[in-house]
Amino acid sequence: MLAIVDYGAGNLRSVRKALDYLGAAVEITSDPAVVRRANAVLLPGVGSFADAMDQLRRRGLVEVLREAADGSRPFLGICLGLQLLFSSSEESPGAEGLGVLPGKVLRIPAGEGRKVPHMGWNSLELCRREGVLAGIPDDTYVYFVHSYYVRAGESRLVAARTEYGVSIDAAVSRGLLTATQFHPEKSGEAGLEMLRNFLGLRG
Repeated sequence: MLAIVDYGAGNLRSVRKALDYLGAAVEITSDPAVVRRANAVLLPGVGSFADAMDQLRRRGLVEVLREAADGSRPFLGICLGLQLLFSSSEESPGAEGLGVLPGKVLRIPAGEGRKVPHMGWNSLELCRREGVLAGIPDDTYVYFVHSYYVRAGESRLVAARTEYGVSIDAAVSRGLLTATQFHPEKSGEAGLEMLRNFLGLRG
């Protein structure tokens, strides 16, 4: 069973619709016990870093998500669900994230005609074609909606990059954990292929 974590601020409808289309057995839950026993976990995200962490704490989900994101079972973070895996964010100074991965969450710099938030399609430069990104070619376009971006603390974590005034680590992976700044569920056939790959990791 795939657990989609509901902390009151996720992009649940579009994620659930895409997974239903692929025939996945999913459960949307805020119950730590359900997340702990799931054989795969998806952490979606739309909203602010601090608010999301507050909601995860209130639901008792922080420790169980740290366990779920240790790379030993399939885990997919999307958008804010990527950023929450890090210790902190410039969006919410003083707010403590999950701290699963080393690195920084930084604000996209405005200027040179760039709009923030960054909303739209950007191409990917693939660093690794495995796991969720297996079979995805370079220059695949995917859909972003964000004002903050990740700079991973270790280059080996970076699975894909994109450019938007700065180099953005668009996807990171470690073991069976993958997280993307873009929205696979809104990225057409390429995004559906990534979700198929993720579902296949469940064994």
